[in-house]
This record gives sequence, C-alpha cells and structure tokens, in this order.
Amino acid sequence: MSPRRTLATAARVLRQLRHDRRTLGLIFFVPCLLLIVVRYVFDGQQEVFDSFAPLVLGIFPLTVMFLVSSIATLRERTTGTLDRLMTMPIAKLDFILGYALAFSVVALVQAGLASAVVLGLLRVPVAGGTALVLIGAVLAAILGTAFGLFVSAFAATEFQAVQFMPAFIFPQLLTCGLFVARDHMEKVVQWFADVMPMTYSVDALKQITLHSGWSGTLARDFAVVTGYALAVLVLGAVTIRRRD
Repeated sequence: MSPRRTLATAARVLRQLRHDRRTLGLIFFVPCLLLIVVRYVFDGQQEVFDSFAPLVLGIFPLTVMFLVSSIATLRERTTGTLDRLMTMPIAKLDFILGYALAFSVVALVQAGLASAVVLGLLRVPVAGGTALVLIGAVLAAILGTAFGLFVSAFAATEFQAVQFMPAFIFPQLLTCGLFVARDHMEKVVQWFADVMPMTYSVDALKQITLHSGWSGTLARDFAVVTGYALAVLVLGAVTIRRRD
C-alpha cells in the first residue's frame, strides 16, 4: 500500500466528479430537496417532523452515496479503466481506499449541506449540537460509499448496480426503527436489525437529537458504523479482480 498512489487515485476520482454536474446535483441537492419535501409532508405536525428529520440524516446520505459509488466504480470497470489500473503497480487496497477517500470528501460536503438544511433552514432543535449531527451524517455517507464499492464487484451493468438497492438498503430501512420501534417487531426481525449497520446510524442520530454530549450508547453506535465501513472496504479490496 502506498499513500501517494491512494491520494493520486482519490484526486483522479474527484476530478472526474467535478465535471459530472448531474451526479453532483444528485449528491448535493437531492437529499436537501427531499428533506424540505418531508417537512411539508408533516405540515402542521412540527413535533413529529422535529423528531423524524434528524434520523433521516442517517439514511439519505447512506442511500445516495451507495448508489453513486456503486455506479461510478462499475463504470470504471465497464469502460476498461479498472483493468488498466490493475495492470499498473498499484495495490488493490490503494485503489479502494482512493475511491473511499474521494467519496468521503464528497460525503462531507453532502452531509454539511443536509445538516445545514435540517438545523438552519428548517430549524430543527437537536440537543447534541451541530458537530455531532455532522459526524453522524458523514459516517452514514461513508458507510454507503463502502457498501457501494463492495457491491459494484458483483454487478455487470449499471442497471444491476441499481438493483442491489432493494437487497442492501430497503430491508435495513424497514427494520432500522425509523417507522416502527424495534421492540415492537417480531424477534427474528429484531435480530436482523441488530446486526445491520443502518440501525446504528439511525440510533446515533436519535441519541444526538434527544441527548446532549457524548454517551456510551452514542460511542457504541459510531464505533459499529465505522467498523462496518472499514470491514466492507477491506472486502471490497479483496473482491477486486486483477486481470492476468
């Protein structure tokens, strides 16, 4: 592994993204627009919206970054860029970490914009403060990036990459506790939710919304999300195939 090659890969990906305005629009503005739409869905129910909106910051960034990173990586494979890179003296981990670093920078901007909409424009009160909300949203986006890089190895087309969303994202979305408290679910569903990372991303934002400062539960949630992201990135590096 070479930090120089990792940074070079990240810089190349960021240069490509800079010229893709539609992708940047999807990453930066669609989550913000959806948050505003949610505000008017709960029109007249301010308390419900105030408890719901921060939790969405653990979901929207994850989902969008999953979609973008999986399609972008698959595009590298289908255009032959990945094969050319794999013939060069670059480690698989350099490649995957370069992509993760580039998309993490993008995720930071995305999370900052989404958090500004929730805390500033929509004036949602959060006991834990802006910094913790931003950390939670960024970790969610990085987790989505890691999953996107991983599943791109198993898709042959961009359409197939999109099809992985129902398999990876929707089951977690339904069981993470956003719509129904997990202790009201069947035991088998609770067990599933307890091992899924989105559950801990949403739980972290819930802790930040209700409580000020750090707590053992919040630290555990952040640690689980971070651990999942790192583990999936390593798996992504293992699944990259180098052309002989």
